Amino acid sequence: MFMEKHSIDYIPSHERHGKARSLFTIWFSANAQITTVVTGVLAIVLGLNLGYAVLAIVIGNLLGGLFMAYHSAQGPKLGVPQMIQSRAQFGKIGAILPLILVIVMYIGFFSSSAVLGAQALSGVLHLSVTMSIIIVNIAAVLLVTIGYDLIHTYEKYVAIVFVILFLYISVRMMQFLPHVHSTPVPFHWSAFLLVISIMASWQLTYAPYVADYSRYLPENTSVTATFFWTYLGSVISSSWMMILGAMAAIIAPKQSADMVQYLEQLSGTHWFFVTGIIIFLGVLAINALNLYGGFMSVTTTLGAIRHLHVTGWQRMLFILSVGAIGTLISILGQGDFLTEYSNFILLLLYFIVPWTSINLVDFYFLRKGKYDIEGILGRNDAYAGINLAAIVAYVIGVLVQFPFMNTTLHEGFIAKWMHGADIAWVVGLFVSAFFYYLPMRLQMNRELSKTQLNL
Repeated sequence: MFMEKHSIDYIPSHERHGKARSLFTIWFSANAQITTVVTGVLAIVLGLNLGYAVLAIVIGNLLGGLFMAYHSAQGPKLGVPQMIQSRAQFGKIGAILPLILVIVMYIGFFSSSAVLGAQALSGVLHLSVTMSIIIVNIAAVLLVTIGYDLIHTYEKYVAIVFVILFLYISVRMMQFLPHVHSTPVPFHWSAFLLVISIMASWQLTYAPYVADYSRYLPENTSVTATFFWTYLGSVISSSWMMILGAMAAIIAPKQSADMVQYLEQLSGTHWFFVTGIIIFLGVLAINALNLYGGFMSVTTTLGAIRHLHVTGWQRMLFILSVGAIGTLISILGQGDFLTEYSNFILLLLYFIVPWTSINLVDFYFLRKGKYDIEGILGRNDAYAGINLAAIVAYVIGVLVQFPFMNTTLHEGFIAKWMHGADIAWVVGLFVSAFFYYLPMRLQMNRELSKTQLNL
């Protein structure tokens, strides 16, 4: 296993390797972690009983996973990272807009997950949380520095450990569940739809970097195989972890507010240390992906402004820089600030939805996977400047969601009228697709007509 030498450049055919089934373990492990469990608690906090919480969790992940997995299928076909593909839709300069938002999101999730991993490590090693944050993030930096192959290998083997732990946790919770006496909760469609949106959004957050982990696969890897293994790994793991979170909120509402400590205690005295270490390993599994995607997005952004030929040392410098910023935010934000920052990150998810829609419509319905790779890499003017059609569709897709949003930072008037139901992401997907597809279809038809006339 060698240190990865590529960053945002094209992966040539002779360096392609691996099987699509490796995507199952990377996305299973990425979701088999404490942040996913904590997200599942929201289904109960927002007013659902356990039965409807489980249903909403599964539906949300099934829906959101569709878009996430179709992004993954782009990797083998194009051989470049996910976000640099945006140049084909937005233009080399125009793609900076979604890139900046994605960078903020990466660093935010990296920082918040690091705090949870540090709490687990601190509990078992009796270190300060600050020192534990530094250890967690150094481990992520080392993993990402070596790169793609080590990340895949790590996720493959820790998946086995995660299955064992969470099967044990599941059995323990099932033992307690029959003895829980809870007050019947009336069903509200608004809460049900809101939970579906949150769970679907969880899957959509992976869209900006999911193809990063399939781009080394051979070019003849089928869309079906790439989609299938990515979808199963992510949806199964996310749904399982979130259901555990919902169960914890029913069994022990107060104790589960500190989910790290609750899972360690639930494991029992003999498994306390092991559980804490595995929670740390789970955070490392997702934070390696956050850091890997973050440094490549920073590189892509800078490369749009000034041509970069990223050397091994420059690659390491980018990784260290993004990791250092995330670590600083984690240390400074151990209290209320990090909670507010996390709310801000959740709001950013609505800005990812139109990008997802535009990218998928362009790839599957307009260009059908046929792109000028040299143009994407900025070596010719095929995608230079700004594509106004994409920018306009993106802005409309963001703005149209605001009346439908229901977050701690903003609740739209339509969401209020719907008693808190949030369907903003659905509206954003379809509206941005419509406003991108029509002008681009007309533009492509005009270009085709000119070409035929010249012939």
